[in-house]
Amino acid sequence: MYPNETLRLLNERASLRNFSDREIEPELIELLMQTACNAPSGGNNQPLSIIRIQDQAVREKLGEMCWQPFIGKAKLNLLFCMDLHRNEVLADFGEAPYTAGHAFRHFWISFQDTLIAAQNVCTAADALGLGSCYIGTIMEYFDKCVEMFDLPKLVMPVVLVVVGYPASQPAIRKKFSPRVIVHDEKYHEYDPSWLYDQYTERENNRQIGLNENNIRIFHDICQAVKGKDWADQVIEHAKNRGWISPIQGLYGLHYKAAFMPLNNLDFISSLRKQGIDCFEEWKMLDDSVVDFDED
Repeated sequence: MYPNETLRLLNERASLRNFSDREIEPELIELLMQTACNAPSGGNNQPLSIIRIQDQAVREKLGEMCWQPFIGKAKLNLLFCMDLHRNEVLADFGEAPYTAGHAFRHFWISFQDTLIAAQNVCTAADALGLGSCYIGTIMEYFDKCVEMFDLPKLVMPVVLVVVGYPASQPAIRKKFSPRVIVHDEKYHEYDPSWLYDQYTERENNRQIGLNENNIRIFHDICQAVKGKDWADQVIEHAKNRGWISPIQGLYGLHYKAAFMPLNNLDFISSLRKQGIDCFEEWKMLDDSVVDFDED
């Protein structure tokens, strides 16, 4: 089906959450780290650092913290961090001006570079007979990670990747096909009915059963976001058909729409504490000598 093994790995990857007790050979771990270091990077700045976590107690603590015990069973935890500190050290020693912590451009590219390196590791892990899983929940513990891993200013945790040998092969989840994701030449707006059908098919026509608890939660979330009248209407439709749809479950019960934006300022505050203030205006020490028309 695929012309080579690389394409098979990329198309059949699945997140692993069931890890065996088998230790990862040190030489394989070094290969993973080398693969991360050779990932694409804007301007070859390589603005990332990886905290390699093999201590079992720390892995188990991360599992408890993120409410996902399998994290502790993965023999290798990798905390991928956006690192603007290392290049600041280089710039200061080399007598170069440096403002990456104030620049959204640096933030944007550095965030991308960090995730690209993480994906390199995930693909390499699959190629070596290992498995991996992204743990996005780590972002909820931004300040805790700074404390646990002694992250200096201008270093921020981005994502935790756990790696190990599989105890069983994970099931491959269905994804949208290119006809949903890919737009030729320019963005083309979706027909809502067609898109909903595509999503329903992707989710295997799954139906979430109704009970008092999820009806209450779903109604509260809908009311908080769009008002009581709309919430009443949505709940009435759900009751009439006898189930909650996957898209309603996703944003009404799992990634609760009323809660997701609430901590925006907390996250920005955590960034500021790490010296990253690229979401606000920055003032030059002396702007009298800068000609912005220069190339």
